[in-house]
Amino acid sequence: MNSTDIPLELSIVVIGRNEGERLAACLASVAAADLGGLPAEVIYVDSASTDGSTALAREMGARVIVVQPARPCAAVGRNAGWRAARGRLVLFLDGDTLLDPAFVPAALAELHSSPRIAAVWGHRRERFPEASVFNRVLDLDWVYPPGDSEFCGGDALFRRNVLVAAGGFDESLIAGEEPELCARLRAVGFRISHIDHLMTRHDLAMNNWSQYWRRAERAGHAYAEISERTRDGEVPLWQDESRRNRIRGSALLAAPLVLASLLAAGAMLPVLAAVGAALLLLARTAWRARWKGGDTLTLALYAAHSHLQQVPILWGQLAWRFAQRRGKARPLIEYKAVPR
Repeated sequence: MNSTDIPLELSIVVIGRNEGERLAACLASVAAADLGGLPAEVIYVDSASTDGSTALAREMGARVIVVQPARPCAAVGRNAGWRAARGRLVLFLDGDTLLDPAFVPAALAELHSSPRIAAVWGHRRERFPEASVFNRVLDLDWVYPPGDSEFCGGDALFRRNVLVAAGGFDESLIAGEEPELCARLRAVGFRISHIDHLMTRHDLAMNNWSQYWRRAERAGHAYAEISERTRDGEVPLWQDESRRNRIRGSALLAAPLVLASLLAAGAMLPVLAAVGAALLLLARTAWRARWKGGDTLTLALYAAHSHLQQVPILWGQLAWRFAQRRGKARPLIEYKAVPR
């Protein structure tokens, strides 16, 4: 029997596109992690990088697979990785993350606690929250309550036989492929478990408003497409979120026009009342998010982000719907700059 045909317990699939030194740090963190004593392999799936990522991964001992789809997306890379994997379990990682040294044993214990658990994930946090106000705020976006969850993110430990049965990730999706897969798995009785344990450190590398806008736009695209696809399914997903975004995003867009009209008419009392209501809403949002952690200023910024992001999310929803009516697929929405 060829050595590549021998089954393993764990395959670690790292996907990336132009991650540069972030990829090197990711692979180094995998090499240094406690894998629970399991024999493992590392597979790096590259989506047409131009920065030498494939050579770097080979030098660091990973098996390299290159995919060059006409429409690059994470689903293509993850599918190529797990389908080539020999492990009974597959740990997916994005190339801009660092694996926590103790996550795998904790995730294995949870996965083995029930055969109905299809996937286990933990906390993702930012490596450099102090690098920008965007990193600081979005660090809290990764924080979810532990327990059974509707979906997981890109970093998660899966049973390979579950991936086989489900057919993997939907490669027609450029965003939201993990939640869509999780919805299908939950529809047939599987569970997605989020454990109260650090999983990965992430390098968002976000430094400007245009990056922030594109990231939120991508979320809106996912809300629209996934909510539409799962509307009549066993486990509908993001129906409430997409509807609330349409209402909140539209209200935010209308607010400046309404305030300008009131100011022009000299109606100061309604303007002051509206400003006061907005401040109370921000304070309420910050108070409700305090369980996520963070100091007072971070929570205040997070509250502002929670509302301001509704506009680019709405744009993402509308752009998807417009593209659907024209019968055209949208290209990959990237927000991260290529490392130099």
